[in-house]
Amino acid sequence: MVSLVGTWMQNVAQSWLVYRLTGSALLLGVIGFLSQFPVFLLGPVAGTVADRRARHRLVVATQTAAMLLAFALAALTLSGQVRVWHVGVLAALGGVVSAFDIPARQSFLVEMVGRDDLANAIALNSSMFNGARAIGPALAGILVATLGEGWCFFLNGVSFLAVIASLLLMRLPPRAVRVSAGSPWRDFVEGVGFAWTSAPIRALLLLVGAVSLFGAPYTTLMPVFADHMVPGGPRTLGVLMGAVGIGALLGAISLAMRSTVRGLGRRAARAAALLGVLLGVFVATRSVRLAAPVLVGVGFAMMVHMAAVNTLLQSMVPDALRGRVMSLYTAMNMGMAPFGALLAGAVAHRAGAGPAVAAGGFVCLVTALFFRSRLPALREEARRLLDESGEAGSGLSGST
Repeated sequence: MVSLVGTWMQNVAQSWLVYRLTGSALLLGVIGFLSQFPVFLLGPVAGTVADRRARHRLVVATQTAAMLLAFALAALTLSGQVRVWHVGVLAALGGVVSAFDIPARQSFLVEMVGRDDLANAIALNSSMFNGARAIGPALAGILVATLGEGWCFFLNGVSFLAVIASLLLMRLPPRAVRVSAGSPWRDFVEGVGFAWTSAPIRALLLLVGAVSLFGAPYTTLMPVFADHMVPGGPRTLGVLMGAVGIGALLGAISLAMRSTVRGLGRRAARAAALLGVLLGVFVATRSVRLAAPVLVGVGFAMMVHMAAVNTLLQSMVPDALRGRVMSLYTAMNMGMAPFGALLAGAVAHRAGAGPAVAAGGFVCLVTALFFRSRLPALREEARRLLDESGEAGSGLSGST
């Protein structure tokens, strides 16, 4: 929780730093692209590593690397030497770290809690993530306005000590690391083949990819909206991002109260459709008082959608393929976001931030309605996958 608060502080401060240095919506999109494109490029390879190596050690290594990058950005900013290209290089390196960190952490969850509590663990993890998302941006807004962006980066670096210490204190039951007779490429192809030939998994990955590509980039353009709202400035940016975090926290808590995956497919579709509608409403607002409640709904919808898809995938995938399939989820979830950020930045540069976000929301709505229409055809194979993975009786019996 401590580390995640620091991470959200850095995300907001970094966006404001880029916008302060350049005043360019396009460059906001470029930095967003650089920070997440490595996840798309390296994510599937990282999933193979997560299935072949001790996930606990891998997460310790990635968190340490992320800490060092935060301190480097802090040093550049506090010394007054920071330039946009520095931010771009460090963002790209952070993306490389995330590419290996995310699938390792996602597949590490089941080692910590066991399969019976996996769905609740994912939701509780999301609650913690989004609790930090509600606190971190608000703190960042205050710190940026009073002390500057550099102290946000420094405090983020310090916050990683908490998660690294927690990881080192864990005492886990031994896990037999899979020794594959094939090459890493063959393992990668096996994971992709399983995901593509399993219709429910393929449909979920395509849905989350579309929402990430067209719906998520609104966060990249948030400094533009904050600057043109009343009252405007970094404090407004912190309030807007904090509102998204509060909504996401509420969405995660609502999922944590569930005991089965029954109905999660429909819920993922409804949440994606709601996200599309609310993004259209958000771009029409001109004050924080109107925008903040809408963004609470945006955060709620985005979190319910992402966590529902995550839970369904982890419930249907055998452990031997977990790292690879979750790396594909990461590639579609975070890996599509850089392309969305670049596209949204380019559209905003020519037509304005409002039309860029509204168009993305419309695509989310259409995609969600199409996915919902396909659910009846996916139900039987989804039941089979749940039975084979050990989730019989807790899955999609009755309805998806």
